[in-house]
Amino acid sequence: MGLGTIDNMNWAGLLQNLLLVVHLRQIICGSVQFSIPEEQKPGTLVGSLGKKFPSPYQLLTQEYLWMDKITGNVYTTEQKMDREALCPKETKAQECIILHNAVVGPSGDLIQFPVIIEDINDNAPLFENNEIHLRLSEDVNVGSSFLLDVQAQDRDAGNNGELQYHLEDSDGVFSLKVKEDGAFIMLIVQTALDREAQDQYQMALVASDCGTNPLSATATLIITVTDVNDNCPSFSSDSPHSVTIPGDSPKNTLVAQVRATDPDSGLNAAIIYSLSPKVSERAKKLFSLDSLTGYIRLTQDLQNDNYEELVLKVLASSHHCPPADTQVTVSVLPKANQELTIKIGFIAEHQNQTVVLQENQTPTVLAVLELEGDSSLKGSSLAIEGEVPFTLSPQNGKYLLSTSKPLDYEMKKEHHISVVVQSRSAEGSMIIPSRHVIRVMVADVNDNPPHFFQSHYQLEVEENNQPGMSLVQVSASDADSGSNGRVTYRLDKQTSPIFSIDPVTGQLSVSASLDREQQGRHKLTVFAQDSGSPPLESMATVSICVLDQNDNAPVFLTPHFIFFIPENVPPSTPVGRVRVTDPDEGENGNTELNVVNSSGPFVVDNTQGTLLSTTKLDRETKDHYELYLLASDHGHPAALISTARVTIFVEDINDNQPKVVLPRSNFSCLTVSPTTVAGTMVTKVYAIDEDSGMNSEITYTVVAPEPVQNSSPFQVDSRSGNITLGRQLLQKDKGMHHLFIVVRDHGKPTPLYTTVWVNLLVNDSMEPCHLDRAPTWTGTPDLVQKPLRSPICEIENPGFAQMTLLVGLGMMLASTCLLLVTTILYLKQRRNLQQNKRGHIEDNDIPLRLKDKYYSDD
Repeated sequence: MGLGTIDNMNWAGLLQNLLLVVHLRQIICGSVQFSIPEEQKPGTLVGSLGKKFPSPYQLLTQEYLWMDKITGNVYTTEQKMDREALCPKETKAQECIILHNAVVGPSGDLIQFPVIIEDINDNAPLFENNEIHLRLSEDVNVGSSFLLDVQAQDRDAGNNGELQYHLEDSDGVFSLKVKEDGAFIMLIVQTALDREAQDQYQMALVASDCGTNPLSATATLIITVTDVNDNCPSFSSDSPHSVTIPGDSPKNTLVAQVRATDPDSGLNAAIIYSLSPKVSERAKKLFSLDSLTGYIRLTQDLQNDNYEELVLKVLASSHHCPPADTQVTVSVLPKANQELTIKIGFIAEHQNQTVVLQENQTPTVLAVLELEGDSSLKGSSLAIEGEVPFTLSPQNGKYLLSTSKPLDYEMKKEHHISVVVQSRSAEGSMIIPSRHVIRVMVADVNDNPPHFFQSHYQLEVEENNQPGMSLVQVSASDADSGSNGRVTYRLDKQTSPIFSIDPVTGQLSVSASLDREQQGRHKLTVFAQDSGSPPLESMATVSICVLDQNDNAPVFLTPHFIFFIPENVPPSTPVGRVRVTDPDEGENGNTELNVVNSSGPFVVDNTQGTLLSTTKLDRETKDHYELYLLASDHGHPAALISTARVTIFVEDINDNQPKVVLPRSNFSCLTVSPTTVAGTMVTKVYAIDEDSGMNSEITYTVVAPEPVQNSSPFQVDSRSGNITLGRQLLQKDKGMHHLFIVVRDHGKPTPLYTTVWVNLLVNDSMEPCHLDRAPTWTGTPDLVQKPLRSPICEIENPGFAQMTLLVGLGMMLASTCLLLVTTILYLKQRRNLQQNKRGHIEDNDIPLRLKDKYYSDD
């Protein structure tokens, strides 16, 4: 009754403690929260539930976090947490909180805890437009401000999302002023603008966040300065001030052109030309002025026999400006009434009064020129107009026309030499110069090789292309003409025959499918040759990069892997290396291994390419495993796979001691007749060992001091365990014989053993014998290493044993009564007691468990 009271008190205390724990857990759950910066690498410790909750632990969702079931530590997974993706609708002032659920404790309590995702500066500012255009008038006042509606956006929070703005490359002309935390950006004009000096400004508007390692974005600010009419026309220095025209010039002859300029633009730069009212009537009658172009032309045909000089004053006017003026003096010469002719004697090859000369020749005499005409003309001379590669050399009243340098057909195919004759009459009047044009044709020679537009062509072609596919068209030009400039194409003789080129068009093609795994790059040499004599040629290279396709499945080193692993090794022990290759490249050749069609305790470590065990292996439960490995690449558009068979043999270690099957109990007893013939097998000790090999080979040994062993009539065969009568039984041998048998295996490094008592009663009566108690071994406990010198057995007092048994039965009866009125805890305790009781029986009564692999010498 006293025991029951104590138990009831204990249960009340347990209930009280349980309620207190539940209450405390509710308080603690509300205070557990973790914070972690976003974008952390896998395996980063977030926090631990181990300080507030008992194990085990299990996180219900493991997308971004995983939890150690033993310690309660929470870590990040391979999938990184992006605060802006997880909380896209949160404002920058609010926290990003993700709620997680976990099951904790032996009773499986469900708790919820928040994880605050802290912001890091992982987003740069972003302008909506990369270019910002603004137009400002050039007369804008210094200090004027203009709104720039171009705020940048930053997805980060706090300082990481707070933006600052500044200008770069503004050269002090402009500055920025930011109002109301970046809501308004004002552009300030710092210096006066002048469109005529610079009509456009380009600078960089930079937005930077305020993070620890600030990030920035740049937009190009383009400011166009618009024109105002702040400039007046003025005549340029190249406007003519005096011109001379022949006295027989026809109507509409262009006399001169005046030019005035206005730095303004558009209508502000429009100029109107007019003649001054002070111009003479004679000048107004002879000349006209175009008001827009400034052209001065004759209004009628001239027939002047005398020299005349006229002055034209021209005005240039625009809006809001006084007119600018310039003066043009026109000298009208008397018409010519004498003329000279040029006689040409060709020396070089000529056709139809045209000289034909091959290019690249050294300076050569082309013709002899001679003046013919009125003898009254004096001081006549010949000259060549313009810059041409020809010279005139006077010689004995004649002129030699020669080339001044070699002619180049590719530079100019035809030359026109304008030879001018100038002379004065006897009265001293100037004769109008006359001109004669000599035509020179340049004949081509093959002095230019073909020229490729590109010296190096680079192209990419996917493997497994269609045969006959066109790759690229090369092109070369030749500055020569005719056959000298006609280009044909060919490939280098050592080029692979799968490549060909059209000799006329230069179209390069491939006649077979390319295989990147055989050759990833091809370099071809293309020659372009003209048809001249001798022909000239040039070369270009074509580099072909063959792009990979996912056309190769992963390949295992062997289709059948065989591994051996000792039993009882710890989990995550490497079983063996599994080699797999994929000749593709990139993701197409990136392989991943997985175990399929197997429930065995094995996984693949893809980083090392190693097969790992996940639990301890027991050879006695299963001595080998068959599984298949699936290798798949990450190729597109579809992954390719292959499989390999794996056989894993579990090697035995000596982890099982022999188990005695016969006799079944240390209480077993056998009666032996005194008349039994020597050599007769009386009984047998039979044991099994679940190990294999040497670990399962068993020997049987009788353990007793030497005098006892030598005097015992019974012998044990060490191999078979057969107990035979070694000699004829004598009168002194009658009675009980207790044989203490040690059963050992041959395991390395230390054999395991078990013991059993064989009880033999030598008696005339063959009635079955019985033992009330088992013999007790009093020798050394180390039966394997040390020889035994102690007595074979000692018999305890039978009366004491009976009393012990009665007391034990009484205690068991009392315990049974208490168990019927207690709670589940006492039921558990009763099951433990029953298990202990069964264990005690099993120590004395070993059951016979025969398996296929057990064997006996019988």
